[in-house]
Amino acid sequence: MLRRSRRWTARLVLRPPSLPHGHRSAGNDLSHRPARLRVEEDDPVAVRSLHEHGEAPLGRRDPQDPAAGRQVEAHRRQGRATPASGALDEDHDEGHRAGDDHHPHRHNQDFECPHLSKTHEIAATEADQGTRLDRFLAERIGGLSRSRVKALIEQGHATRDGEAVTEPAHAVRAGATYALSPPSPVPARPEAQAMALNILHEDRDLIVLDKPAGLVVHPAPGNADGTLVNGLLAHAGEELEGIGGEKRPGIVHRLDKDTSGIMVVAKTQAAHQALSEAFAARDLDREYLALVWGVPNPSQGEIEAAIGRHATDRKRMAVVEPRSRGGAAGATSGKHAVTRYRTEASWFGAASLLRCKLMTGRTHQIRVHLAHRSHPLVGDPVYLRRIPAASRLLPEELRESLLAFPRQALHATTLGFKHPVTGAMLTFRSDPPKDMENLLAQLGAMPR
Repeated sequence: MLRRSRRWTARLVLRPPSLPHGHRSAGNDLSHRPARLRVEEDDPVAVRSLHEHGEAPLGRRDPQDPAAGRQVEAHRRQGRATPASGALDEDHDEGHRAGDDHHPHRHNQDFECPHLSKTHEIAATEADQGTRLDRFLAERIGGLSRSRVKALIEQGHATRDGEAVTEPAHAVRAGATYALSPPSPVPARPEAQAMALNILHEDRDLIVLDKPAGLVVHPAPGNADGTLVNGLLAHAGEELEGIGGEKRPGIVHRLDKDTSGIMVVAKTQAAHQALSEAFAARDLDREYLALVWGVPNPSQGEIEAAIGRHATDRKRMAVVEPRSRGGAAGATSGKHAVTRYRTEASWFGAASLLRCKLMTGRTHQIRVHLAHRSHPLVGDPVYLRRIPAASRLLPEELRESLLAFPRQALHATTLGFKHPVTGAMLTFRSDPPKDMENLLAQLGAMPR
């Protein structure tokens, strides 16, 4: 009989003191901040939850990973934070808790020594033959936890004799040269970078804007700058009263990098608190336009299915079925999620334009729910796994246009909410961007 082992995670919880208006602490100096070490049971669901919110369990202690264990102990003795195991570089449109707006200083702290950001090349010996790659690299490099190394491998930062290796369980080959090239740490505080922003509304409390596809919302590994947060700092830096004691925009919700549409951003702590509570309570109106493969039956309805991390692909989300064992009846390993949809138009029985309304806000919710119903979004690089059979129903020219669309055809078209200070009801609407508009025009111009 197999028994599940119990592992424990050491997490260093930093409690920064409140800062006076306009004050900015220097760099990464944490010496003035009180810290306490909290050890918690390493529960897989809790770990997934941390990943979903841009965090990762720090210093995971694995009985089979002596390097990680030594690292946690060394950092504990020195009173330093343990290097993070790597946060997901993934945007989502899930409402945030107040004070949890994905500020990089809180969520993307790698705390790696400078030498750990350089490329490490290690020649494998006969004694290393067959060892898991993540364990081999963690032990030979030192200073990086095994979970951090695993994340770096999955993100494509490891090679064998110059060829990329993305499987942490890869068996090391004697005589081969392995290299690991960790990316440079993201700056603790984003820099202001001027960029064109499509501002729909702005007052002293908030900004409503139309985000273009291709723009990442906030800095993260792989997107250290050129993000919406960088642009907002340049646009309204002097007007920001401060979120959490620092002058920065309050990101209340996010859109995926390649999803376009309307977002609201807080400029004050009070607005951030009120908007965060509105998103958490779903006391707002959010609608999306989605171009999908096939024609939904019924033409309008509600999709209610829990969403959680995919069982084998950590970069994807999935509809999660109820657990058959190890939990209460009907329990799931995901979060409750509800999407309402209505078919606006359809073409050749092959493609449809849907208007979707979020009743909850989970990571990739619309994309996951529609793919689960066998109606994946046109162009979706994650959830469109093969050429849809419905594409054969389209004229060749149109089929090629839809199959070549370079991103998920999803646009946040409506956002309505109560103003956090005045209480007035605000509603904003946005037409799809040019690339999606051209595709819809091409569909509409074709005879059915």
